[in-house]
Amino acid sequence: MSKLTIADEAARRRTFAIIAHPDAGKTTLTEHILLAGGAVRAAGAVKARGDNRRARSDWMKIEKERGISVTASVMTFEHDGKMFNLLDTPGHEDFSEDTYRTLTAADCAIMVLDAAKGIEPQTLKLFEVCRLRNIPIITFINKLDREAQDPMALLDEVASRLQLDPAPIWWPAGSGNRLRGLVEVGTGRFQPYAKKIAGSKEDAEHPDALPLTDAAQYFEQGEYEETAEALELVEAGYPTFDRQSFLEGHMTPILWGSALRHFGIEYLLRAIGEWAPAPKVMAARKEAPPETRNAPAPEAIEVEPGQNEVTGFVFKVQANMDPNHRDRIAMFRMASGSFKRGMKLKVQNTGKQLSVNAPIMFFASDRELAEEAYAGDVIGIPNHGVLRVGDSLSESGLVRFAGLPNFAPEILQRVRVKDPLKAKHLKKALEGLAEEGVTQLFRPEIGADFIVGAVGQLQFEVMADRLGAEYNLDVIFEPSPYAEARWVGGASADLEDFAGKYRPQMAFDIDQNPVFLAKSSWETGYVSERFPKVTFSKTLERG
Repeated sequence: MSKLTIADEAARRRTFAIIAHPDAGKTTLTEHILLAGGAVRAAGAVKARGDNRRARSDWMKIEKERGISVTASVMTFEHDGKMFNLLDTPGHEDFSEDTYRTLTAADCAIMVLDAAKGIEPQTLKLFEVCRLRNIPIITFINKLDREAQDPMALLDEVASRLQLDPAPIWWPAGSGNRLRGLVEVGTGRFQPYAKKIAGSKEDAEHPDALPLTDAAQYFEQGEYEETAEALELVEAGYPTFDRQSFLEGHMTPILWGSALRHFGIEYLLRAIGEWAPAPKVMAARKEAPPETRNAPAPEAIEVEPGQNEVTGFVFKVQANMDPNHRDRIAMFRMASGSFKRGMKLKVQNTGKQLSVNAPIMFFASDRELAEEAYAGDVIGIPNHGVLRVGDSLSESGLVRFAGLPNFAPEILQRVRVKDPLKAKHLKKALEGLAEEGVTQLFRPEIGADFIVGAVGQLQFEVMADRLGAEYNLDVIFEPSPYAEARWVGGASADLEDFAGKYRPQMAFDIDQNPVFLAKSSWETGYVSERFPKVTFSKTLERG
């Protein structure tokens, strides 16, 4: 049992997400943050052997085969008196919805850039999401062990394309074969880099930091003077780090290193501990569950991390993390209170009460029972279809956080199972994946086929893989006649009139919300002009 107050426990939490373009080294960085934090003895991709060579945060079969992250994972570890909740997100744009939802649970983001490529398209998209949610960003420029762009050009790109003031904390002395180390801006402390010895399986230990004035032995002719001159220019030309400006989203501290060579990682972890914000005050509404008789009008409230009542929201549901048990785990981000195992929590939008007897602390697919948790922590709540993405939970059942958005899918396909006798199993499996938010499921009013919607083609491949591995279903995806899905809203008479005229193109989503399936974007525009009282929405709030 903690001797600290609820507010003190919340203040030592750091909940952060790692965002990057695919192949910027995000998952490798995750591994090495865990290694630096003492959470693993060997980073998955570096020193372990056999099956352990797989990244710890990539636990799905398809992730291990392809070497990509396709689902967000959570890792919790304690280091230097603080509790870190690390959210590893998929970098691939086909899984941007999963990433968006995960970012709703983060208080800070680590933006990973490839030193040779700079800001790439997916980085830009993820940055926009962070900006929408006012999430402060720490920038880590990775892969210094390879040839990199000019460091000043990289910082200028951050300033011009992201409209952020870059504040370099460290400065690289060379890159690739000429990488000598990092110099701390302002103090002149030098962190030497040790190259990997050819033929060696183990990485060389990097020497201890020392003053730059004593570090001439690590440089070749002319390089020391070049580094000292660059440092002078940097100290004169770039702003010094201001934490308040960083928290307001105007400034990003810039750190450098090589995740693969475990270089610069301790400094990044220290920066997260010192600068990343503790859990914030969150806006919510005090609102009785639907269909409550004589319910008072909803009122806006603020939820303080240190308050007594346990509150929070579900930002992700993950099924079959353990295929042997057909489990279904809701990832619950706490906003306030002191959670104890066995507590009863109520779901705001259904009024149902849950006894949370086996809450889980995550370490990717490994887990252990959580005896207690505080604001900022992410715990897993096992349940069988009771909890959905966007649900708000609290002890009173009256606290409602803003729901998480569903985005209109960009690709719509029909799905059928090769064995007709398994049609009932297919319905259950598709509903399970739709509840997770992996894909969206639409059931047309006329006809028996399911329409599945996704952001990108890779989602269908992951879906087929999971249906085979987890449900033993061999499925076929076929082109559907529809190009767009829009949620429809309005007065019931107007909706009835519209649905009557377009019955063959009407469907319901998993929450039984009416959806119009359009054959083209032109048709969407045409019907919205014909029916001005009906709304056609690209997004819908869940929960």
